[in-house]
This record gives sequence, C-alpha cells and structure tokens, in this order.
Amino acid sequence: MYDAVIIGGGPGGYVSAIRIAQLGGKVALVEKDNLGGTCLNRGCIPTKSLVAAAEKLMAVLKAEEFGIEVGKPVINFSAIQVKKAEVVETLVKGIDFLMRKNKIDLIKGKAMIKDSALVQVNTGSDIRELACTNIIIATGSSPAMIKALGYNGSTIITSEEALMLKEVPESLIIIGAGVIGCEFAHIYGTLGSKITMVESAPSILPLLDKDLSKRLQMMLKKKNVSIKTKVMIQSMQETAEGVVARLESGETLSAQKALISIGRSLNTQELGLEDLGVALGAKGEIIVSDQMKTNVPGVYAIGDVVNKYQLAHVASAQGIIAAENIMGQETVMDYTAVPSCIFTHPELASVGITEQMAKEKEMPITVGKFNFMANGKALSMGEPEGLVKIIAHRESDVVLGVHIIGPHASDMIGEATLAVKKSMTAKDLAATIHAHPTLTEAIMEAAENVHGLSIHG
Repeated sequence: MYDAVIIGGGPGGYVSAIRIAQLGGKVALVEKDNLGGTCLNRGCIPTKSLVAAAEKLMAVLKAEEFGIEVGKPVINFSAIQVKKAEVVETLVKGIDFLMRKNKIDLIKGKAMIKDSALVQVNTGSDIRELACTNIIIATGSSPAMIKALGYNGSTIITSEEALMLKEVPESLIIIGAGVIGCEFAHIYGTLGSKITMVESAPSILPLLDKDLSKRLQMMLKKKNVSIKTKVMIQSMQETAEGVVARLESGETLSAQKALISIGRSLNTQELGLEDLGVALGAKGEIIVSDQMKTNVPGVYAIGDVVNKYQLAHVASAQGIIAAENIMGQETVMDYTAVPSCIFTHPELASVGITEQMAKEKEMPITVGKFNFMANGKALSMGEPEGLVKIIAHRESDVVLGVHIIGPHASDMIGEATLAVKKSMTAKDLAATIHAHPTLTEAIMEAAENVHGLSIHG
C-alpha cells in the first residue's frame, strides 16, 4: 500500500514524490515517457540550450566592439542539437538518480485511475494495480491545436518539432506571440531565419506589463522580425516550397515552415476523472483547493492540469504543498509572488501585478523606473537596452510588482520576488546596499525613483 501514487514525472510530479519520501512516505511515480516532463524534455531546458547557442553567436558577432577580431562565424546546427540533447540527457539521468536515492518506485506506463485508492498502469507488457491512500494527478499539458491551422508535424509544426529540426529554416511564420512564440523568434531569428509573427492581440506578450512588451516588440523589429498584430489566421496549407498562411484580411504569407504557438491544452483525458467524479472547470482544468485537493477525498492535482500558472516552478511548489498535506502537514499554496521569465534578447522577467492591473483595480500606486543605459555594468557588457519598473502602493509603499527587461533579467527577478513575497517597501529596497558595479543596482535605483530620489536616473 502506497501513501501516494503520482501520475506524471514532470517538475510537479517528481518533486512531490521526493518530498513525500523525505517525510517518510512510501510513494510510486508513474510516467509514460522520460522523467522531467515537458519542461525538461520538450520545453524549458532544451529551449534554453538553443537560446544559449543564439547568445553565443550574438557575442561572437559583437566581439569586434570589444577589440576582439574573429572570422565570420559558421553555424553547425547539428552540433547545437547534439549539445541540447546532452544537457537534457544529463538532467534526466539526474532525476532518475534522485528516484533511486529516495527509494521511489518508478513505474513506466500509462495510468488509469480506477478509484480513489487504486491506480491501474499499462506498462505495455502487463497491467499493474497500485493500491494507495492518495493520488496526485500531475499529467501536464500539450501544445494546443486548431484544425484550420493544418498541423502536419513537418512544415506546420509545434514547439516540440521546432526543438528537433535538422536545420535552421530559411523562413518561419510564428502563429502566436506569447512566451513560446517570442523565444523561438529570438532563437531562429538570431540563427538566420526570416521571421514573421502573427498575433491576434494588439501587441506581443499581451499579458505582460505594456512597458516591457512594447520595448521587446520594438527591439524585435530592429532585428528585422516582421510582427503583425490584431491579425487572425484563416487557414494554412502545405506547398511544394513550404507553407502558405491566409489571413482573415485576405493577405497571404509564405515561408519554409510555420510554428503554431497558441497555448497549451491540459492533459486530463483518459485518466478516469469523469468516472471518479473529479470536478473540472470551464477549460477542462481540475478544480483544487489551496492545499491542492480536488473534490474527491484523497485525490490531489498539481501543475498545468489545474491551470493556475503554466510554469514549472509553480508545479514544483504545488507538488510540495500536496506532498506535505498528504503527510499530515497542513500547508497552503501562496500565489502572492510568482515570478515568470522570458528568454529573448534582452530577457524579460516579472513578478506581482502590472501597472495596468493596478489601474483596473483602482489601486493607488506609484511607479519607479530605471533604464539600464545608466547602469555601469550593463554598459560595460555592451547591453544597455532595457529597464527596471517597480509598482509600489502609494500609501503603504509596499512593493506590489517588479518588471524587468534587460540583461540577466531572469537572474535579477529573485530579489524582486522576495520583496513582493515579504511585503517589503520601496524604501526597504532603496536602503539596501547593492554591490557596485552590478546589474541589480538597477533595482535599487528604480526603488529610489518611486520617491523621485534615483541618483543616476
């Protein structure tokens, strides 16, 4: 009898398995594919490896600005893909080691929930039945599809195929200018593809703070990325040369390949949820409490399937909460400070509310900004583009949100996340001595600017 059977070995599932084991529980983890889920195998990690290759190319192209003369760089895309695969393999092996270290039973196969105390697993060679007192559903999500877009896996592809291409496409239409679309625009645009982005919203990254999305849109256009907003695709067809997209306006676009990046669909099918009576929301998401409990006693859900935030680090946090509740510790999820990062050039990172959200809620706020062009480290690096923006409550001075576009924004957001989490004030950030010269001084200066006291702003 297991204390828990976890379905899905992604960043939510494997983390919850480890925490249950750490707390003395007996746990089984069921995974039909490789450990690590979408994030490690088909998402966060492989894209970051390709981003790193693009960044290395950009560094070589800018080397002459720093007095270093190099020849014309040659892109060996197959070697880039080998490096990416090596990184993924290393991390998958690392998780497999953690399973053995924590004495977690890893079962490869497809799971079906028979009731709240029994999970059936089809391993391909036999059917195993796992008796348990708790179940955690952590099955993640898959690329969303629209029939009219004509997905075929070769010329009309999703992010999964985009990660596995054998060569850099000469031209690429990207449908959807969200996080995934923008990251692939950066990757393949830098490596030499002619990029056209099509977005139905008025701007790229429509959920982001507008100061950041506008700046990135401007920077992408400077890099000859064509961006079409307020536009809908009517249909796409494969041609001898690649693909043709027809817009609702009547305009046609042609390219060697088209990438569909319009969001993700929740993997809640074929699990037996309907028969079990698990409550689902309007989008098919599993409804959970702040302890990650479903309406069925003993059944928990975490990660993308609950559709709160489709972020690996949120899935991991939810996994820990579910695990601790299963093992008798009454802990709850706190979404006050959830950071998100976008790995374009420059990077973007955000935590807390945006200026637009604050205005919609009629919250009294003060905004502080600081541009990286006045930051010594950014200038020394040759990366002066971008800014830090802080949203503070006008009356309490509490930091409500921090938004960054600039070099290493993803590394800088940690300080801002702690500030939002602990309800620190802008004065707290401003009064904290920051090392010089560092990029994080921009956070201090933006905090000072909340009160009009930035030294270099």
